[in-house]
Amino acid sequence: MADAVTEPEQAAATVRHAEEVMGTVFSFDVRGGEPAAVRAALAGAVAGLHRADAVFSTYREDSEVSRLARGELSVDRCAPEVAEVLELAAEAERVSEGWFSTRYQGSLDPTGIVKGWAAERAARAVRGVEGVHGVSVNGGGDVQLLGAPEPHRAWRVGVADPLRPGGLAAVISAAGTQELAVATSGTAERGAHIVDPRTGRPAVTDLVAVTVVGPRLTWADCWATAAFAMGSREGLAWLEALPDVEGLLITAGDEVRCTGGLAARLG
Repeated sequence: MADAVTEPEQAAATVRHAEEVMGTVFSFDVRGGEPAAVRAALAGAVAGLHRADAVFSTYREDSEVSRLARGELSVDRCAPEVAEVLELAAEAERVSEGWFSTRYQGSLDPTGIVKGWAAERAARAVRGVEGVHGVSVNGGGDVQLLGAPEPHRAWRVGVADPLRPGGLAAVISAAGTQELAVATSGTAERGAHIVDPRTGRPAVTDLVAVTVVGPRLTWADCWATAAFAMGSREGLAWLEALPDVEGLLITAGDEVRCTGGLAARLG
């Protein structure tokens, strides 16, 4: 779980919006741009989130993914986003050597990648508005940051401490980059919901949380899930080997393990 930490208000226009969708809340913080144009782009981004929910929800019997899983549709008869997400998920499965998967006990379920992909896509849609210089989209604690809130100020994200409610395990800074994502997988908020793809059952691991930092939320979300299922030792080694990715792993014994480059992102 993470929350954007912003600086005091400045003269630049700020537009904020919160939307309940996909069973969580997506919070937008947009800096710069003409407010009416920003709000129009926000409306489009929010509509895109609801469309993604309608297409990909496994809780809706009439969603395209549910119909695809039942064999009532083929991928080429689904919305183009379905093929896009399934291709991304296949790449995530390949990179993680199967620790990330969209199939559990034989059933198609791409929701593990959809939220991060949808939040990143929404952030990029709003960032395209003329004059916008900073965008933060927080989808249920996973955050995509683009640009900066103000000149010479960086976005900062607080990572919740899973063992100390109300406390922070770290603060991640986006200083020096135009794109940064922070995603956390763990048991503190939703219990044992992360599945071991090899067994189809909740992952048995020594971890309580994994936070992944990288440029794109689509991948950060997948890598956090995969590393959590791997456990602290294998997960840390795997994250170390991924390019442009850093990780913070917290064990049930309150041990904190970090990738070598994470220190440069703290602040």
